[in-house]
Amino acid sequence: MTAPASKDSFGARDTLKVGDASYEVFRLNKVEGAERLPYSLKILLENLLRTEDGANITAEHVRALAGWDATADPSIEIQFTPARVVMQDFTGVPCVVDLATMREAVTDLGGDPDKVNPLAPAELVIDHSVIIDVFGRADAFERNVEIEYERNRERYQFLRWGQGAFDEFKVVPPGTGIVHQVNLEYLARTVMARNGQAYPDTVVGTDSHTTMVNGLGVLGWGVGGIEAEAAMLGQPVSMLIPRVVGFRLTGEIPAGVTATDVVLTITQMLRQHGVVGKFVEFYGESVAAVPLANRATIGNMSPEFGSTAAIFPIDEETLRYLKLTGRSAEQLALVEAYAKEQGLWHDPSREATYSEYLELDLSTVVPSIAGPKRPQDRIELTDAKSSFRKSVHDYAENDQRTPHTNVDEAVEETFPASDPATLSFADEDAVPVQSAANGASGRPSKPVTVKSEERGEFVLDHGAVVIASITSCTNTSNPSVMLGAALLARNAVEKGLAVKPWVKTSMAPGSQVVTDYYEKAGLWPYLEKLGYHLVGYGCTTCIGNSGPLPEEISAAVQENDLTVVSVLSGNRNFEGRINPDVKMNYLASPPLVIAYALAGTMDFDFEEQPLGQDSDGNDVFLRDIWPSPQEIQQTIDSAITQEMFAKDYADVFDGGERWKSLPTPEGKTFAWDAESTYVRKPPYFEGMEAEPAPVEDIADARVLAKLGDSVTTDHISPAGAIKEDSPAGRYLKEHGIERKDFNSYGSRRGNHEVMIRGTFANIRLRNQLLDDVQGGYTRDFTQDGAPQAFIYDAAQNYAQARIPLIVLGGKEYGSGSSRDWAAKGTSLLGVRAVIAESFERIHRSNLIGMGVIPLQFPEGESASSLGLDGTETFDIAGITKLNNGETPRTVHVTATKEDGSKAEFDAVVRIDTPGEADYYRNGGILQYVLRKMTRA
Repeated sequence: MTAPASKDSFGARDTLKVGDASYEVFRLNKVEGAERLPYSLKILLENLLRTEDGANITAEHVRALAGWDATADPSIEIQFTPARVVMQDFTGVPCVVDLATMREAVTDLGGDPDKVNPLAPAELVIDHSVIIDVFGRADAFERNVEIEYERNRERYQFLRWGQGAFDEFKVVPPGTGIVHQVNLEYLARTVMARNGQAYPDTVVGTDSHTTMVNGLGVLGWGVGGIEAEAAMLGQPVSMLIPRVVGFRLTGEIPAGVTATDVVLTITQMLRQHGVVGKFVEFYGESVAAVPLANRATIGNMSPEFGSTAAIFPIDEETLRYLKLTGRSAEQLALVEAYAKEQGLWHDPSREATYSEYLELDLSTVVPSIAGPKRPQDRIELTDAKSSFRKSVHDYAENDQRTPHTNVDEAVEETFPASDPATLSFADEDAVPVQSAANGASGRPSKPVTVKSEERGEFVLDHGAVVIASITSCTNTSNPSVMLGAALLARNAVEKGLAVKPWVKTSMAPGSQVVTDYYEKAGLWPYLEKLGYHLVGYGCTTCIGNSGPLPEEISAAVQENDLTVVSVLSGNRNFEGRINPDVKMNYLASPPLVIAYALAGTMDFDFEEQPLGQDSDGNDVFLRDIWPSPQEIQQTIDSAITQEMFAKDYADVFDGGERWKSLPTPEGKTFAWDAESTYVRKPPYFEGMEAEPAPVEDIADARVLAKLGDSVTTDHISPAGAIKEDSPAGRYLKEHGIERKDFNSYGSRRGNHEVMIRGTFANIRLRNQLLDDVQGGYTRDFTQDGAPQAFIYDAAQNYAQARIPLIVLGGKEYGSGSSRDWAAKGTSLLGVRAVIAESFERIHRSNLIGMGVIPLQFPEGESASSLGLDGTETFDIAGITKLNNGETPRTVHVTATKEDGSKAEFDAVVRIDTPGEADYYRNGGILQYVLRKMTRA
């Protein structure tokens, strides 16, 4: 970004020579107090020094950061200017759609459309569109990519247009890798060299797991798509100087424990401690012993424990990884010289000042999983069976318990013992019966016989693992767990074990490098023998792109209301996210994913129960096939080379013939297709005037949804499959789209008509306006008797009657992914305010960015404590103070019940910074940026 020259009030501008090159730098040691700051705040301090303009960023801001009070609550606003923006296609397509629309809107307001151009490097990786339609066969990858292109042709043509129309915008085509792994292995610079300056690499991304790059010493985090657009257009990110949690690492990871186990332990610790809105920074003598891939795995999970960032400092391990992944010698020299010169190099003997302190002795970590619906709900592997038995009662009918002390007896009543359970994928003759009914008395049980031409005959029951997927950026960047899984697969095959026939298996690596080192290590054949064929390079199961279950399994699950399970190596396991047929979802390391595929059920104790028998009839336990740390490390050392990274990233933006042969429109403005069901011009700027209208109080509003605690953006934002009988399904059918071509909500994010209809439509959403109803429904008070209706249909009726809407929420409203559509859809449905007990950081910010005011119940109060049931009409007074340039601390809310009685309270206004107040006054962040452009 070509920024105006800094005012340099501290005389920090200087020159750094590295080899034959010279760079302008801003020295931190020129600012008193900089030395004692945490690593992450030093990066912010340099950012302010370099971008000081005397208006938005002043010398006082620099002093405030340098004089940071570690014990104080955040109160000082600063403007952070990220070095670059990274996007994935689900969230990136709406960004490019909005930029294309802004070009037209700028022209309508008399401005120059060329001003709508990324001013910072913006890179988009297409990784969220591949769906696992085909699995367990050699051509799965090729077929899935073909189907992906067929489904997404319009979107991909649009992105190719954007790549040509906008400067500083690059696209990594489909079939290359997962955005965060591509960012880690290729895009991240650690130290930027641009326009003659050297400065820390910083990034905001349109995916909450952007924090994965924190493992490389890069400060960055996920923002909503609307914030990312503003950052691309040169707008700094408004933020409060955060509290920083120092997390000291000691000890060493024991044998048999994986990076996944460590990260689930850290996730649980930090979620319990409370780190929402804070930075987490790792330090201590054991940091140097944490491999970069493990650091990235920990950083990746930052959204799951709620912090803004979770960063490791730069050290020798950082340089080793940069060298391994093919960064140039010049870049390595710059990173080392700059980090040491600026006090950004890790010194284990020096402890910075932190707001709060935590410590983990890595030697105490034990094998773990997390579930069945939240990443922070860690379960020690030894307790997994008993935990499942306790949790399953929340999902399955409790009055259907097996009366047998051993489920094998129950199975034998239906299937004689002469049919032993010995099926493997290699069997070509008659297929004997197998059973997923693997428990004992006391748990719900409903054995169901399934007959399949392809898979034989077997019995499904509650707890059957129907999806076991190695997927997601969290672990696929980590060779220790990926090669650990492959070695376990080899050992299992050599012992004669096989995956159960009802398990949908898939392998979706984060980059092509994984495929290369599997091939070099000779491990692909063993993975494929267990059904773990390559299905695609992308974020698959973790975001709901698991694809359908085989028809006969799906039918058995639906017809018998079976509570079946997924196990995945990802970072998200929220309800309704993974697959519409699957109620319980568990996160696990890649080796444990395969272990559960072999077991076939969550009702399994790996210590006590064998996975099968070897050729001599001996029981084989998990401990018998688990690879040693020494073997894993030897395989890493022999199978992974610098040349692999250089080769795989040499043509990362090329895309091959499929990509290059797409017909692509040209021109500075996009030629919208009125018939498109993928990409449509959104309505955000329709009727927009050069000056904003005054904000108004809210009167006679109705409640669209009354929601409980931990409602995530997965519950709010459209995601996953589109149901045929849903408003979105009806819309697509009305536009001539057949059910088989519906695709996912994520792939249709460029069409606001589809997305509005899918907002608040998650199958697990519980709107408390209704009794015991799940899904996207509400009561429509515009109709006699306020009948049940789809949320979208009711919102349309409210809009027609000019009735504003509000949403009532509980604690941690909007936790989860940084989904801009959770805010965009809320706004376009006509919601003017959300009143909750507390908000997650990104969603609160996104609501303001879309002109929706976030309000908080008084401390200790909630909808229920105030006697609100959602049938009231609401008046919210005091918002108009914003017209006078002030942000009110509270507004007065009056809820009038049907009998005329009132509940009144003062809600806290969660517009936290002056910048956010400007966005709200303008009706949203995009409107603010657009008006600013036309005045420039």
